[in-house]
Amino acid sequence: EADRIGSRDELLPAPGLILRAIEEAKALSKAQHRFEQDIDVDLRLFGSENEFYSVISNLLSNAVRYTPAGGTIRVRWVRDGDGACFSVADTGIGIAAEDIPRLTERFYRVDIGRSRASGGTGLGLSIVKHALEGFDAHFQIDSEPGVGSTFNCRFPAHRVDAGVLAIAQALSAIEPGK
Repeated sequence: EADRIGSRDELLPAPGLILRAIEEAKALSKAQHRFEQDIDVDLRLFGSENEFYSVISNLLSNAVRYTPAGGTIRVRWVRDGDGACFSVADTGIGIAAEDIPRLTERFYRVDIGRSRASGGTGLGLSIVKHALEGFDAHFQIDSEPGVGSTFNCRFPAHRVDAGVLAIAQALSAIEPGK
């Protein structure tokens, strides 16, 4: 929480941080999962590097822990309207609809036995939610038991590098032949 003060305007190399977290998740996976990625390499973000990395690494490590061997983990970092969206989707065990509203509570576990077996503490998604508050971001969880889960983090326009966005908008407004 103390890290938030004074770091709100730090320009983050978000694509590089995401790629680093994916490599760490692959190491944690020990080649048991297939990873797919769609990363906008020009999309940067304003905020705290520690908080952003906490979000992405927690979501990726959860995907590895709760996706059976042979499953797929998809990572996206893309423009979302004027903002940006980071998402992790997996083909894991999924979560029952009645548990989703409580997942971001500290120490909440869907299944205590399964969480202990996977090394979970019940803090990961609480940390994600708290860190995203520092970005004014919206956190959405979609899941179906036996099918998998998708975790979306939507960052508002004022958190996206306006320089890159302004250049992209200016280029798209230029008419050919003028």
